[in-house]
Amino acid sequence: MPTKPIRVGLFVTCLVDLFRPSVGFAAVRLLEGAGCVVAAPRAQTCCGQPAYNAGDRANARAIARQVIAAFEGFDYVVAPSGSCAAMIKEHYPGLFADDPEWAPRAKGLARRSFELVSFLTDVMEVKAVAARYDGIVAYHDACAGLRELGIKDQPRTLLASVRGLELRELPGAEICCGFGGTFCVKYPEISNRMVADKTAEIAASGAETLLSGDLGCLLNIAGKLKREARPVAARHIAEVLAGMTDAPAIGDPAARQAER
Repeated sequence: MPTKPIRVGLFVTCLVDLFRPSVGFAAVRLLEGAGCVVAAPRAQTCCGQPAYNAGDRANARAIARQVIAAFEGFDYVVAPSGSCAAMIKEHYPGLFADDPEWAPRAKGLARRSFELVSFLTDVMEVKAVAARYDGIVAYHDACAGLRELGIKDQPRTLLASVRGLELRELPGAEICCGFGGTFCVKYPEISNRMVADKTAEIAASGAETLLSGDLGCLLNIAGKLKREARPVAARHIAEVLAGMTDAPAIGDPAARQAER
C-alpha cells in the first residue's frame, strides 16, 4: 500500500515574507527533499507574538484564531523560526485555556507545529543534507528555539554534513543577541551592548559567516556587523542546508534588490 504523503503547511513568518523570501524558498526545498508536500496558506499573517509580548491579549487571540483556521487540515505546521514556532506551540494553548471552542483547536495546532530544523531532524529523521558551503561559520542559538523548544543539537547535526563547512563554536552561542522583539525598542542601550558583545565574539572566532535559525536575530546581528565594518556575512541556516546561497548575504545592500 502506498504511504500517504505528509502535508506540511509552511508558516512563512513576517520577517521572511518582508525581508528574506529566499529563506522561505529554502525551507520548501528542504521539506520537499524530506518527502513532504508543502503549501503556504495565503490567509496566514503574523503569529501574534508582538501583541502577546506587549500584553495585548485581545489582539493576540484574534491573530491566533486566524492562524489556527488557516493551518487546519495540515499534518504539520513548520516555521523557519524558533520564535514563531514557540509562539504557536507553547503560547497558543494558554491564550485559549478558558475558551471551550478554541482551546482544543489551539492545542491541536500546537501538537503539530515545529521549527524547521527540528522538524527535519526529529520528525522526518533527516541526518544529513547534500549541500556544500566552503568557509568557516559560527552559529548563534536564538533564545526562543533554544529555551522554549530545546533546539541545540539539531542544527549542528545537519551542519556537520555540509561539505566544505567548518563550524567554530562561540563561547556565548547561547547568550541573547539583544534583539528580543520589542526588547530592543524598549531598552536600546542594553540591546546595543548585548549585540556588540556578540559581534566581538563572532569576529574573534575567525568565522566568515554567521548562521542562525531566526531571522530577527540575524537582522539584528548583521546590522551591527555592518555598522562596525566587520567582514562577516550573515545567513539563515536553511539557505546553507538547502544549497541556496546565491542571494547576497543578510545586510548586504544588494540583498533587498535581489529579493525583489
